[in-house]
Amino acid sequence: MDVLANRTLFVFLLTAIGLIALPHSNHLPSPLVIFFFIILIWRFIGIWYQRWLPGKILLYALTFTGLALLYQQHLGWLGRDPGTSLFMTALSLKLMEVKRQRDIYLIAYLAFIVAASQFLYEQSMFMAAYIVFVCSVLLAAMVMINSRHANIKASLKKAMTILMQALPLTLIIFVFFPRVEAPRWLLFEDPNRAMTGLKDSMEPGSISDLGLSDELAFRVKFTGTIPPVASLYWRGPVFSYTDGKRWTQGRHQGSGMTPSVSEFNGDVYRYTLLMEPQDKPWVYALDMPSEFSDELFQNADYQMLTRKAPDKRSEYQLTSSLLYNTGQLQEDEWVKNTQMPGAASPKIRRLIADLQSGTLSTEQFVGNIMRHFREERFSYTLRPPLMENNPVETFLFETRTGFCSHYAAAFVYLMRAANVPARVVTGYQGGTLNEVGGFLEIRQADAHAWAEVWIKGRGWVRYDPTAAVAPERIDQTSYFQQQFGYELAQLVPRRNLQGSFEWLKTTRELWRSLDYSWQRWVINYHSANQLKFLASLGISGLNKMIYWLIAGIAVFTAVLSGYLFRQRQKPKDKALQLYARFCKKMAATGLVIRAGEGPQDYAGRIKSVSPELAGPVDRITGLFIRYRYGKKPSGKDLSLLKAAISELRIKKGYSVKGKSRSHF
Repeated sequence: MDVLANRTLFVFLLTAIGLIALPHSNHLPSPLVIFFFIILIWRFIGIWYQRWLPGKILLYALTFTGLALLYQQHLGWLGRDPGTSLFMTALSLKLMEVKRQRDIYLIAYLAFIVAASQFLYEQSMFMAAYIVFVCSVLLAAMVMINSRHANIKASLKKAMTILMQALPLTLIIFVFFPRVEAPRWLLFEDPNRAMTGLKDSMEPGSISDLGLSDELAFRVKFTGTIPPVASLYWRGPVFSYTDGKRWTQGRHQGSGMTPSVSEFNGDVYRYTLLMEPQDKPWVYALDMPSEFSDELFQNADYQMLTRKAPDKRSEYQLTSSLLYNTGQLQEDEWVKNTQMPGAASPKIRRLIADLQSGTLSTEQFVGNIMRHFREERFSYTLRPPLMENNPVETFLFETRTGFCSHYAAAFVYLMRAANVPARVVTGYQGGTLNEVGGFLEIRQADAHAWAEVWIKGRGWVRYDPTAAVAPERIDQTSYFQQQFGYELAQLVPRRNLQGSFEWLKTTRELWRSLDYSWQRWVINYHSANQLKFLASLGISGLNKMIYWLIAGIAVFTAVLSGYLFRQRQKPKDKALQLYARFCKKMAATGLVIRAGEGPQDYAGRIKSVSPELAGPVDRITGLFIRYRYGKKPSGKDLSLLKAAISELRIKKGYSVKGKSRSHF
């Protein structure tokens, strides 16, 4: 078959390349993607109109254009984006230069590299299935190159067979091959890659920006009972310093200090937390963590941090208790958590005097502030009005409309104006239960801010002023709140929507449950998890791991070799099966086909010994050669071959050695 002249092959190959490059349009610069697909379409047209393909001068111009686009995007020399863009550009240019069969092989190899590079951007189960599919199509194109007949269906079947045969070996290598973690300095990281999530400061609107984001933050699977939804506070950065508008952690976060909790009370909850990639080393533990693994540590504000690379998905084992006492407050902590940007305004002082009137304790003062928020027509919204100047005072006396960050900041400001230590805590609250997988999904829409007040004899105590205004934000896990926003959840009855789309919700939960398992057991199968998993099977130590790897490969190779050898002994080609039946009939007379003997040579030897068999032997041999090696095999020839062999009757006792000639 003339590969370079086969239009079917080129259409199939170019279609596979287009499917491979398609996902890269989401993350590579648009000019490079447009350049790639223009050349791909141009090459498609060239299948039928070869005179339209570029000559040497135009090909040089296209090459310089591609290099100019790479330079213009300023993607750097090393890293994920520059490397992928370079391979994409090289693949598109090589499509215009196909002169020999080996050029097609080079194009296929470049396409495999471009397909594999997609995993540098996305590692979901859906993307893995998609890449396996497009690689199967590309492999089928390679099969067509080496086939006598360009049959797409047969090539796809052969490609799938090859992949299925390779699957067991892939699993053995995946499970047993030692994981080697590359040092961080060797990784080509992208400093410009943006990640959604909480920031290291808080100002009006900073958290509300996340309120409509469906992006996943982390997932949690509890061992046993799941805590009440109203208790699901996932602790993040703590802010103690403010300039009146912006809240920050300050220059000294106390990350080197070891916090102390005098006692833990109440129920204990153990859980596995799977963090999504982020740009901060923050781990959002259930408030308050009492036990955690060695790769985690707490700063002085009880915020959990990790020693692992935060830009990779990581799993942690933690234990938390909902009731705790943090003990006494040091003098420097008292000063830090009563800091004010300046003296409170007369309006603020009058409000505090009214709220403190008749109070005997800090708890009563807090209760009065909560009642004030609840009874003075404050409202909760994801789209609060702008409050550029004096945001706390504007919020308390004018707009009275805000998001959780407005309520937390105003609450802490009032506490500090009364000389009570208080601070803002940010993190996530709540989560959506995946009933299929039995785990919680916490998304960016669950981002939240609350307050902590230091109370003598109790330590830091959590208070959530948002709960006084919008208790439904805290007391229930609203599936539609997370998907469509808080306000839409209020406008449309939840039970009506869930009744109409219950099947959709179940399907979605099933898919997310599969994705959770995929992320935990496949994507997150690093060296530590590998050692833990193999230890549960009784395989400990590097030597045992390698022995099992070698043994697994040896067993698989032996089984596959036996299967392939057996398949060769049983040819699936119908013409070969029929011809084998003919050879078996002749072998009974003593005329056994010799190794390497062709059909015509075998027929000549039969006729030289038994001339009376010349007619049927010539007919059988001719039909077999015409069907098996002809350019246009016909099903009719196969039927005639089968009939001719069936009509060949050799009586019992006929033998070349016996010189018997009674054969019909």
